[in-house]
Amino acid sequence: MRKLVAVLAGCVAVAGALVVTAPVHAQAYPSKPVRLILPFPPGGGTDILGRIVALKLGEELGQQVIAENRPGAGGNVGAEYTVRQPADGYTIVLCSPSISISPSLYKKLNYDPAKDLAPVSLVASIPNLLVVHPSVPAKTLQEFTALARKNPGKLNFGSGGAGTTNDLGARYFIAENKLDIAMIPHKGANQAQTALISGEVDVLVIGTAAAAPFLKAGKLRALAALGDKRDAEAPGVPTVAEAGMPWFKVDTWYGVLAPAGTPAPIINRLNAAFVKILNDPATRKLLAARGTNPMTSTPDEFARFIKSETERWGKVVRASGATAD
Repeated sequence: MRKLVAVLAGCVAVAGALVVTAPVHAQAYPSKPVRLILPFPPGGGTDILGRIVALKLGEELGQQVIAENRPGAGGNVGAEYTVRQPADGYTIVLCSPSISISPSLYKKLNYDPAKDLAPVSLVASIPNLLVVHPSVPAKTLQEFTALARKNPGKLNFGSGGAGTTNDLGARYFIAENKLDIAMIPHKGANQAQTALISGEVDVLVIGTAAAAPFLKAGKLRALAALGDKRDAEAPGVPTVAEAGMPWFKVDTWYGVLAPAGTPAPIINRLNAAFVKILNDPATRKLLAARGTNPMTSTPDEFARFIKSETERWGKVVRASGATAD
């Protein structure tokens, strides 16, 4: 009997130690630098946002957060790379709507966004504009549409790559208006905008943050704001609804995900950190100055958001007829 009591006491002691130890491990995270994968090239909206977020997140976590560009395949190279990393919270990825677009756009993906990635939090949204090179003789969305109809095959759209919102948004615009406009692919939205400024392409869907300096300098002209309200950086530019095309809304949002299987305490630790830094007045002011609207969510809210966006963009992909290998 005494032996049984001793064994039971030992089991209780071990169990108690486990209960005490588990939170300690969670509290110890992170104990080394964290990598934030940016799945698009340097200089674009993802890169600008990602480097601000990495700096602020590092300050909050007490560890360096390294922003690392891994561009390619409309954001899928960086997302797939993250999926292949250990599910320990030390590699996370800043994703855009491409994570919701890719399942319907690509014939085959080497990962399943819904199963292989764990949502952490929404981070931000950036309003989009439809902009043209100043040489394009159109001042409104209706004028541009009429110009394209009169000149089939003579205008071209810039694209930041298959699966990006500026690529699919352009294809959707072309398909719905039954226009003959060529698509010119680039490695990223920043490269596409450079081509637009130089006159190599005529029109582009681009985030306000990237376009604003060139709009002010007269190197680009905005024809429409692609959201529900006019853009603060271009208050005189009508929304697509005001321009008679309410269906042509193209939102660019950003969120952070981790490899599936990352422990819940770590996901929650990261989520709490993002909520704190994105509600900090200094961070919000910094992002607002770059045309970016901070956002936060719980992991579950972000998961539901991704599901609804996947359904929405799936309809757009089918309507545009776009595909990617």
